[in-house]
Amino acid sequence: MTVRFRFTGRDEGDLSVALDPAELSHRREQVAPGRWTWLEQVHGADVVTVRIPGDRAGSRADGAVTDAAGAVLSVHTADCAPVLLRGDGGDGPVVGAAHAGWRGLRSGVLGATVHAMRALGATSISWRLGPCISPRVYEFGEEDLEPLVARFGTEVRARTSEGAPALDLRAAVRAALTEAGADEARPGAPIPCTVADPGWFSWRRDRTASRQAALIWIEADDADPAATSWWS
Repeated sequence: MTVRFRFTGRDEGDLSVALDPAELSHRREQVAPGRWTWLEQVHGADVVTVRIPGDRAGSRADGAVTDAAGAVLSVHTADCAPVLLRGDGGDGPVVGAAHAGWRGLRSGVLGATVHAMRALGATSISWRLGPCISPRVYEFGEEDLEPLVARFGTEVRARTSEGAPALDLRAAVRAALTEAGADEARPGAPIPCTVADPGWFSWRRDRTASRQAALIWIEADDADPAATSWWS
């Protein structure tokens, strides 16, 4: 079986779950055919286990895991970090998707996602990080920054391009996944900054509800050449 994933951007259109259902269904079909498990994201640490395609769609959670072929897991972001994970077990791959904003990171959403994958038999969990805000534009109050520094280490403390205190969200993701026992990130292209790069939706820049999607699924064959294989 092949693990496929995609990080969408403006080119694929707005994929916010608040869109008209018919239009949203059409847009999803163009990105990845099949039944999507999407989440009502609440910046928490709850993770759902998806047993069949489309299972648990609309759940109030910030992570989803599955070992079911054809189940498309999706999270939606516009500055927060979209994290996709793969693990291999005795019966085949296990995959996960997590929405990691600073509140979710502080609550432990990435550790909870890794734990749920291990409950399905996952081992040697690797991960990919999608487009998200970069520290050079992520000014952050010291009161909120200190608990994250205490939890993840001083590497999450940064400065904006103008010298203001900032959060390095990417460093926090790495620290959280290291803490959870996940392996190093899969190599790939440099991670775009959603604020600085107009090819991505950004709430901080535009103050709109538009969202891109990060999605991952297990495919029984290589029928979808538009998606990217995990190992490519």
